[in-house]
Amino acid sequence: MQNNRITHKFQELANSREKGLITYLTAGDPDLKTSVELVAAMDRAGADLIEIGIPFSDPVADGPSIQQASTRALAKGVRLAAIMEAAAEMRKLTNLPLIFMTYYNPVLQYGLERFVQDAVRAGVDGLIIPDLPYEETQPLQSMADPSGLALIPLVAPTTTDGRLKNISSYARGFIYCVSVTGVTGARQQISTDLEQFITRVRKHTSLPIAIGFGIAGPQQAARVASFCDAVVVGSAIVNTVAAQSTKSSAISSVAGLVKEIKSALKKLKKEIACDEGLC
Repeated sequence: MQNNRITHKFQELANSREKGLITYLTAGDPDLKTSVELVAAMDRAGADLIEIGIPFSDPVADGPSIQQASTRALAKGVRLAAIMEAAAEMRKLTNLPLIFMTYYNPVLQYGLERFVQDAVRAGVDGLIIPDLPYEETQPLQSMADPSGLALIPLVAPTTTDGRLKNISSYARGFIYCVSVTGVTGARQQISTDLEQFITRVRKHTSLPIAIGFGIAGPQQAARVASFCDAVVVGSAIVNTVAAQSTKSSAISSVAGLVKEIKSALKKLKKEIACDEGLC
């Protein structure tokens, strides 16, 4: 697979000894125009990669916040073809890596080849499909790889070493490590032994590692980031959008949250440098 924006962004982060911030939004919540504006705002606020959730009626990995956002978007008639168009508009406003997060059913219904072609044409760099097991990735992988679309896998604390090895063999872009078993959602505390978990994952891959699910805010993001290369913040952003009464306040509030989290990650970078005698 060709190197794409994801690879370059992680190289840039590594060169600057900085932890990455991957932000998530549900496409079409509150509407697609605002989703486009949210991407531009998150870019300006310090996001490093942006995950675009494609609404689906049966999202097995999504917690209540994202499920409700998907329901709102679908109720307004947001569909995949329109999301592809919105992604193309997002690409005009940002050079950050854009990653679709979806489920396999919408991809199959759209058509594998058409989906990959349209996603790449829109400027999308990666694809996360939580309900696609590695045993069934070949049809999609065979189309995604030549197009430079990174198929990014999820692994959980319960994933065995044998499966980690197999999953890592097809992984592209980075490995998405789920911090907790269960569904997404901001949590006050993450009880998983992340150090042990990430150590196991690193035995099987040289790709960057991101941790997501449950990261509620700046302090938690900084704690989790000490174990990985990037953190994913999703439900906290979706909740921020939902809590605002106007679209403009949603955009400014999300930008403020992203800026706070990125600031915490930059502070962590300085602390690590000092620990290593580099400050």
